[in-house]
Order: sequence, then structure tokens, then C-alpha cells
Amino acid sequence: MMTLKLQTVLGPRASEEELKNHRLRYTWPALCFGGAAILLVVSIFFPYWSLTLYAPQYPDNLVVHAYVDRVGGDVAEIDGLNHYIGMRPLGEAAQLEKSVSLIGIPALALLVVVAIFVHSQWTVLLTLPALTLPIIFLLDLFYWLNNFGQNLDPRAALSNSIDPFTPTILGEGLIGQFRTVAIADVGLLMACGASVLILVGLFLQRQAYKPLVEQNQ
Repeated sequence: MMTLKLQTVLGPRASEEELKNHRLRYTWPALCFGGAAILLVVSIFFPYWSLTLYAPQYPDNLVVHAYVDRVGGDVAEIDGLNHYIGMRPLGEAAQLEKSVSLIGIPALALLVVVAIFVHSQWTVLLTLPALTLPIIFLLDLFYWLNNFGQNLDPRAALSNSIDPFTPTILGEGLIGQFRTVAIADVGLLMACGASVLILVGLFLQRQAYKPLVEQNQ
């Protein structure tokens, strides 16, 4: 009974002869999932999002980079500007997310690796968190940008010079006299690439193992 339950979870296994005759059919899904897992882990070391601030008094511009675990770039200068309009320091945003990301993302990658050995509907559940990571990151980013921009300190020196606002999450925007350009950076593009590989892997795995399921039935 336990063996039957385990087989239901893990899905069908291809025979040695089947693997020999159609090796690529069963190898491609594993390559896709493995590649996705690698991209996810490597993405940790690159910024997921960057914002460039253009202003005449800053000829070299100001840039802030959002990694999954920290904020880098010209943070001190931008925090100084934000202080005058009553916005909280950037480092205060997403503290919980940043504290768990260095463990959470590798854990998502590990689930994708486990999915290589599961050939049932459980594969989708195992890969779903990693598949949706880019969307979750952007939604979380929007939440914090909106939270910070809409809750300005009325006691700030220049609080009357600007209305509450939501910074642009992607693309060009305006904050007072400053023009901003926000982009998805290397880390987020890697995570998106991982999502594409997962989708392709799910499709190829279904194409490979569906005949075996029908044969067993």
C-alpha cells in the first residue's frame, strides 16, 4: 500500500529500454529544471531592481540597486533627499523579506531540483513558488514603494512641496523635480528566465510521461 501511494506521488518511471531509446525525451525536462534552479541561486548575487534618479545638481545621476537581501548604490544621498520630503530611509523597507531571502530562494531552487524526480501533478506544486517568484517580487516592491510614498512625514522640511505619491515600479516617472527610470535588473531577469525554463520543463515532462501514465492505466 505504501509503495502504491509513493508511486502515486512520484509518478511513473521509464524502463531502462525506454530511457535508452528516447533518452533526450526524458533528459530535457531535467535540464530545464536544473537550469532554472541554477539561475535562481545565481540571481541572489545580482540586483533585482534598479532606479536611476536624474537631476541637474547630480551630473552623474543617483542610482539605487535593490538586491533580495539589501539595498545598494547611492542610498545615503537618496535617503538624504527623501528626508526633506518626509520619506523613510530605504533600508527600512521589506526587512522580513530581506532576512529570509538568502535561505528562501535556495529553498525554492531545491524544490525545483526535487521536481526532476517527481513525474506527477505534484511537480506543478513543487515548482509553483519558484515560477511565481518574479511576480511576487514586483508585487512586494510595489507595496513598499507605495507605502513609503503615500505615508510622508508632514513634519518634514519640504513636506508641503510634494503630494503623496507612488514611485514608478518600472519605466519612467517623476518625483517632484526629479526624473526617475526604474528597470528590472539582472537578478530579476534571471528569475524570469528560471520561470520560463520551469514552464518549458513542465510541458516537456508532461509530454514525456503522459504516455506512461496512460499505459499504466
